[in-house]
Amino acid sequence: MSSISQIRKLDELTPRQIVEELDKYIVGQAKAKKAVAIALRNRIRRQKLPREIAQEILPKNILMIGPTGVGKTEIARRLAKLSDSPFIKVEASKFTEVGYVGRDVESMVRELTEVAVEMTKQAAYEEVREKAEMNAEEKILDLLFPHKFDDPEKNSKTREKLREQLRRGELEERIIEIEIQDRSTPVIDVVGIGGQGIEEMGFSFNDILGNLFPKKTKRRKLRIAEAREYLIREEQANLVDMDTIIRAAIEKTQNSGIIFLDEIDKIARRETHGPDVSREGVQRDLLPIVEGTNVNTRYGMVNTEHILFIAAGAFHVSKPTDLIPELQGRFPIRVELDPLTKDDFKRILTEPKNSLIKQYQALLSTESISLTFTEDAIDAIAEITVLLNQNTENIGARRLHTIMEKLLEDISFEGAELAIKKQIIDKQFVEQKLEMIVNNNRLSSYIL
Repeated sequence: MSSISQIRKLDELTPRQIVEELDKYIVGQAKAKKAVAIALRNRIRRQKLPREIAQEILPKNILMIGPTGVGKTEIARRLAKLSDSPFIKVEASKFTEVGYVGRDVESMVRELTEVAVEMTKQAAYEEVREKAEMNAEEKILDLLFPHKFDDPEKNSKTREKLREQLRRGELEERIIEIEIQDRSTPVIDVVGIGGQGIEEMGFSFNDILGNLFPKKTKRRKLRIAEAREYLIREEQANLVDMDTIIRAAIEKTQNSGIIFLDEIDKIARRETHGPDVSREGVQRDLLPIVEGTNVNTRYGMVNTEHILFIAAGAFHVSKPTDLIPELQGRFPIRVELDPLTKDDFKRILTEPKNSLIKQYQALLSTESISLTFTEDAIDAIAEITVLLNQNTENIGARRLHTIMEKLLEDISFEGAELAIKKQIIDKQFVEQKLEMIVNNNRLSSYIL
């Protein structure tokens, strides 16, 4: 989908329709979906306002509170995909206060910018692909027909004949020699201030050295099928303007970027001794980024004022009020996600577009195996999931992954060797495969 049609489609989506789109992939959690749908729609509304007013309207950052595996990350990820927004997930516990060895909070803005540049570049490449394919075809024809005849008409006929063969796929295995760029560069480890690498500080080593290491090329013999994609990529790079892409990417980062800040509860307690000494410091370092500041990246300055921050945490040990007041104030929208029930697990197994059952059915269909799950089998899987979450660590829907893997282990292992291609998974099959795990809590804690 082109960027223009994506914007038009997004413009037409109401908050209710955004929730409906999220419902295709995530079961339940209506409050969280409603909050992110409003946040996304407000972005669209803001873009329609005069610049003077739009600059004053800041995003309402969201704090999601709920146990692991209930859909916090997936809601944010699907929202970003729906809106074609640059998105990264970072863990707050990975950051350290300035002055300590480790990642600084500004690195997440640099990562988001990298994502935006790559997204914008791929969109620009897609727009010029047709032209790039034509240019690549001409280059291949030049290589296939290097020696020209004296007669121009004969040259033209021969070239067109080769073109027809090329388009019919008759020359895919023909070997041609092309010139490709040698991307191998010297590995030089440069350490910056406080143990941070120079890339972490937002600078590219190659950018600093400029043309100190000139680009080298080498000749390689490739099949036409392989050479074509390389030549298309090279032509795409020649047809786009990287300066324009970088400007558009920075704009996209500033106005559409979404940062999902996970495990924020891990930095909420405010001890002042031992290994937790930098927790409050990390919160204070986060504050200007969330409020809005300029961060230096390898592509230029990026303003964080209109980036949407979605923070999340289980808050089992700490409470949202344990965050420093200033940071609490920067996450005005708080939504509590509900623990998953047996009915939720049944719906997760079957309803979403990417449900686990559909994934396994698709995987095994590649080896002509037909998987059918009976209603009582789905009921049994959901019941066992709830039981294991209660008796061991509650990891939410992630428990389904391990249960399904264990359940279908033998079928997946035998694969194409199976004599019976139509496999029916019923309640008896589920209980037989998972009986030992359910009855042995010590064993289940290791396996699941």
